[in-house]
Formats: sequence, C-alpha cells, structure tokens
Amino acid sequence: QCYAVEHLARRVKSMDEISCVPTSFQAKELIRKHGLVMTDLEESPELNVAIDGADEIDAKLTLIKGGGGCLTQEKIIASCAKEFVVVADYRKDSSTLGENWKKGIPVEVIPMSYVPVQRKIEKLLGHKAELRQAAKKCGPVVTDNGNFILDCKFTPQKDWSAVNTALKMIPGVVETGLFVGMAHKAYYGLNDGSVNEKKAP
Repeated sequence: QCYAVEHLARRVKSMDEISCVPTSFQAKELIRKHGLVMTDLEESPELNVAIDGADEIDAKLTLIKGGGGCLTQEKIIASCAKEFVVVADYRKDSSTLGENWKKGIPVEVIPMSYVPVQRKIEKLLGHKAELRQAAKKCGPVVTDNGNFILDCKFTPQKDWSAVNTALKMIPGVVETGLFVGMAHKAYYGLNDGSVNEKKAP
C-alpha cells in the first residue's frame, strides 16, 4: 500500500516548503517517518489543501468515511482546508452511497450514551446500528478521542445532508462519517495504473 504522504515526500525538495497536519496516529507516524514538517490546527487553523481517502464516494462526491475510526479528526481537518481532495481506488466509486460499501455509516458516540443513541439511530434509519468491536482485543473499538463507533446500516437516501443533520442532532453523537458537500475533487486509481478525476458538481 502506497500513501499520498510518500509521494509528497519525494516531491518536496525542501522540508520547509510545506507543513502537514495529521488526522490520526497512523498519519502522524507516516509524516514523521518521511521527514515532513508537522504542525497542528492550533498553529495552522487554515489549510491550503486536505488529502484523504474514503470508504465510498457517490456521483456528487458525497463520502462515507470512518472505516479506520478517525472520522472526527478527518472531518475537522477537511473543514479547515480551502480544497479537499479525495484519493481512492476505482472500487470506491459508486453512483449512490451503499452500492458498494455495506458496512454502514460510522457514527462516533460518547461511550455512556451508546445504547440510547443506538436505539434512536435504528428508529431514524430503520436498520441496525452495531457497536464496532475491536479485532485484536475484547471489547469495542475506542477512537483516538476515547469514544465508541456505531456502524449504522441504511437504505439509499436522496438527501444525505438531512440525514447527516438528523444524526448529529441526537445527544451523544460526536460526529458522523457522512461528508456532504465537502470534497472538491476525487482521483481514482484504475487497474491499468491510470487515474480518473472527478470534480464536485
């Protein structure tokens, strides 16, 4: 797996030309490994560009993110950037959300609230909202912020902005993995090594 930060490190001649704000511990380690200058939103609250992946991208560049568990940090950083660019392989490209991604919308929740939030989301979406379990330990996944994640199954919707707003109005919800109207461009890597570019409508 090759990360965008690796290509960035190769192209930057002087390490002082750019500063990087990581969205996760993994991103922080990659930035450090490749010798790039690291900063944070306290020092750099306005960013020129944010580059990130996605779990699924629809025709309007509405995204589902959070499969890796860092959706809140990723959304905050994307919101601080003048341009938000998504880099993904062609399998993430869908006409509608849910066409390829079957694991649901990740929703980060305060731990004490997860049961009532779970019930309210299931009533709202009409499908199961499952507490994400850790793969290599007993118990739920805990985010970098110390919260839990509910993976919320859904049926395709016409108004994802309304769904996102309704989810965020539930007390105990920290953030959702729906990125609506945020991405400016998406670049898809194809099997033959070429790249397909799409711009937000």
